[in-house]
Amino acid sequence: MTKALEGIKIIEVAQWAAAPMAGRLLADLGADVIHVESPVTGDAFRYFQSTPDNPLNAGRGVPSFINYNWENYNINKRGITLNLASDQGRDILYKLIEQADVFISNLRPYELEKFHLEYETIKKINPRIIFASLTGYGLKGPDRNAPGYDIVSYWARGAIPYLMDALGFRPAFGDNVGGLMLAFGIMTALFVREKTGLGQLVDTSLFNLAVFQMSFDIAGALVEKKEFTEFKPKGREDSMNPLVGMYPTKDGRAFVLMCLLPDQYWPKVCRALEREDLIQDPRFNTFEARAENRMALYQIFDERFMSKTLGEWKPVFAEIPSAPIQTLLEVINDPHARANDYFVPLDHPNYGPMEVVAPPVRFSETPAAVRTAAPEFSQHTEEVLLELGYTWENIQRFSQEKIIV
Repeated sequence: MTKALEGIKIIEVAQWAAAPMAGRLLADLGADVIHVESPVTGDAFRYFQSTPDNPLNAGRGVPSFINYNWENYNINKRGITLNLASDQGRDILYKLIEQADVFISNLRPYELEKFHLEYETIKKINPRIIFASLTGYGLKGPDRNAPGYDIVSYWARGAIPYLMDALGFRPAFGDNVGGLMLAFGIMTALFVREKTGLGQLVDTSLFNLAVFQMSFDIAGALVEKKEFTEFKPKGREDSMNPLVGMYPTKDGRAFVLMCLLPDQYWPKVCRALEREDLIQDPRFNTFEARAENRMALYQIFDERFMSKTLGEWKPVFAEIPSAPIQTLLEVINDPHARANDYFVPLDHPNYGPMEVVAPPVRFSETPAAVRTAAPEFSQHTEEVLLELGYTWENIQRFSQEKIIV
């Protein structure tokens, strides 16, 4: 079956997570994505890993000798090394760009200038190129050259923990959103090019994505010029709807209700909790009554949820907007996730049979697929250079001159 992006060639000069996730998503759809790394240092994400003998190495990951993060962000790509600080290394990259449809980069503006990879330079080499940039803070503004990571540029700078103080930082949360958004921008630009023949610059940043992600709250700040904390509920006494919230269960777990149409779901919640006597109770049978008597209702709900385990409550609330707070192992064994193929097998050349996270969008006629493992360091350098017309003598000289490894 034809791959959706078969024939599309993408050159990726990026490391870590956000921009490489965009490349991975497009590679899943059949694009030929060539991931370019330094022959000296490689991609830093190769080494950002928690291992059982050094669990602090990456800080927050599940300890494993399998570098699952490298695989997750670089599946289906080819990998080469190029010394972009050398004229010959850049000439090879320029030759790749001449034949490419997309150039993905997370280099900051000063780095683009340093390596002569600015959009105007690339555009002269290939006017049809889609130049896709994803950085911490974008290509303009006073902080354009500041170092940016998911935690600082997306979480902290975007006010996410300020408004969601109960939610801890999770690595690559913003990076994954960034990859999705950059892939969306690239696909749009490719569609425009099909109609007009024109390439263009596609630019976003982690900070920009945080602003977009928080637009539910930021839109209010824009029109009212006030901090959300002036109105933010401090606890149950300020929350008017007991049918929205988290409730602890008998086994120390938690169950979340999210009934944003509370009058509609009130009878169903009462029946699920085996308290049908509350349906017509004048203290609770309207939204206004429940709001006025919410503390008493919270106490009733707490007692009921504490009477059973999480597993016992799950089927009871199947038709009510709700969910258990699951563990990682529960997610990967979730029957619904399995039914929808959220995880797919990969026969890894080094690790053997394993499972990886599947592409997030399904297509009936041109399905995305996990075909190959993430590339070993410099795995495809010789292959790609031969495709460009270089000889084995050229390749040997490049290796001796440290242009490749």
